[in-house]
Amino acid sequence: MTSTLHQIRVALVGLGKIARDQHVPALAADKSFQLIGVASRHHALDGVPSFPTLEALLQAVPSVDAVSVCTPPQVRYDIARAALNHGCHVMLEKPPGATLGEVQALVDLANRKGVSLHATWHSREAAAVEAARQWLLNRKIRSVVVTWKEDVRHWHPGQTWIWEAGGLGVFDPGINALSIVTRILPTAVVLKEAVLCFPSNQQTPIAASLSLGDETGAPISVELDFRQTGPQSWDIDVETDSGRLTLSKGGNVMTVDGKPLVQSPDREYPNLYAHFATLVRDKRSDVDIAPLRLVADAFLCGKRVQVEPFVE
Repeated sequence: MTSTLHQIRVALVGLGKIARDQHVPALAADKSFQLIGVASRHHALDGVPSFPTLEALLQAVPSVDAVSVCTPPQVRYDIARAALNHGCHVMLEKPPGATLGEVQALVDLANRKGVSLHATWHSREAAAVEAARQWLLNRKIRSVVVTWKEDVRHWHPGQTWIWEAGGLGVFDPGINALSIVTRILPTAVVLKEAVLCFPSNQQTPIAASLSLGDETGAPISVELDFRQTGPQSWDIDVETDSGRLTLSKGGNVMTVDGKPLVQSPDREYPNLYAHFATLVRDKRSDVDIAPLRLVADAFLCGKRVQVEPFVE
């Protein structure tokens, strides 16, 4: 059992781009954690014991307190289940699973084992998101427009898993926008309509248009596209009865009627790990499936349109 007197001994599963760019530096900077092992089929981390699988890691290093899962979503369930069964606390990259059923099963297992499960949404930790939530609390929302467009060749080079079933396609970044929307709006959000554009040679969409609504009836439009070139767009505009709030740069900049109110450096992953440390020590879980549910609803009810093949 993890003690409050020692660092949380954590293992990292998956050592791709997001793990190297974000998880490893965040862990290195957080004194609450000690990275004691890495499990990856293809990569190793200098100075840290590395193994091809989590099972091999846990056999060689049984003192692991927590496991952070950074693999593609299609394989997260089995890895997280093995970690929970070993008695480890678990942190999941977004999305927390390939299906809603997987996530619920992990919640139930974590509860039975008495360990923490953290389904992370890193964009909710962007600098201006909490300020936006507070600003919107007592205002009437008239409309929301989300524009989340980026170049898949730049941000996901060679990541073929994103085009396979369960890989989400454009919803891999798009779910970041949905995680912010479901956090900052005061009432629940539901899907009304969706159009999903599938390349003729891929299993997941390259673009999507969503029509959402909240309990007040305010229209929420979401435009997602993996084909953006030039400047990238990660913007959320909220028209209210007392001004227009804009979140830009993925939630790190907030303006109201064009006036900058919040602009801070990116601390998304340090914040995630700080929260995970608190969950572990308090023996609590934090699993919000609202963003994933919206994506699942889009796949369930959305109109499918075939577009030109995608070739990297």
